[in-house]
Amino acid sequence: MTIEKTVLGKDLEICRVLNGMWQVAGGHGQIDSESAILDMGKYQDSGFTTWDLADIYGPAESLIGEFRRKIGVEKKFQALTKFVPNPGPMSNSIVTHYIEQSLQKMNTDCIDLLQFHWW
Repeated sequence: MTIEKTVLGKDLEICRVLNGMWQVAGGHGQIDSESAILDMGKYQDSGFTTWDLADIYGPAESLIGEFRRKIGVEKKFQALTKFVPNPGPMSNSIVTHYIEQSLQKMNTDCIDLLQFHWW
């Protein structure tokens, strides 16, 4: 099966159909991380290589980080996350703090696409 892709900007190629990770946030009950990562591998192998997540989607960013560790750097995927700050004052240090947390959880030094989600 070939998954249709599109290019954002100059060179970020993503699938037109994203793997949403909101479901791991906990609203549907606990998930088994190992099973989730195995399922992520099946999606990846089927050509669904673009993941939509957020810092507020429970373990989504950590699952992406573990997935990255398990499949290695030779298998490419795109992780698009959201920065969802608490309502209130905003500063460079607050933004930097959240981004650094996401980078660490996602086991990467570069976020493919960061969306600012404001309440």
